[in-house]
Amino acid sequence: MHTIHSVNDREARHSQELSSLPHRRSAPDKEDTLLTTSISRILQIGVLCSAIMIIAGLLLLLLQLGAAVPLHLQTFPHTPGQVWNGLVLLQPQAVIATGLLFLIATPVLRVIVSVFAFNREHDRRYALIALILLSILLTSFLLGKGGA
Repeated sequence: MHTIHSVNDREARHSQELSSLPHRRSAPDKEDTLLTTSISRILQIGVLCSAIMIIAGLLLLLLQLGAAVPLHLQTFPHTPGQVWNGLVLLQPQAVIATGLLFLIATPVLRVIVSVFAFNREHDRRYALIALILLSILLTSFLLGKGGA
């Protein structure tokens, strides 16, 4: 003969089993929510700034175009110094390049924030993984500096 357990009995056993599991959280901490919100904001702001810069550069390019595309508008800056000098002179290519640099820097900033967040939570394993990822990103930037 089968015994019928009430729903309350099953829920009570289930909650006891969950409470006996080590390091199990029932709800996200305020710090976890803050971290998730911060990373989300970094990504949103980075992409928004990038889009604004690229659109501004395209508008500047359209304003400077005449019947033919001048030779100086056909080249893009390749070094940070060239980008900075172009920004000072309001060259459209430098503004677009700055938007692209913002887009590239956004996920790198997210990894940097993750390193500090994991370290703050004393989660050494994920902090180390994030540091390794950051070193791979930075190494790829340094090795990829040779242009076409």
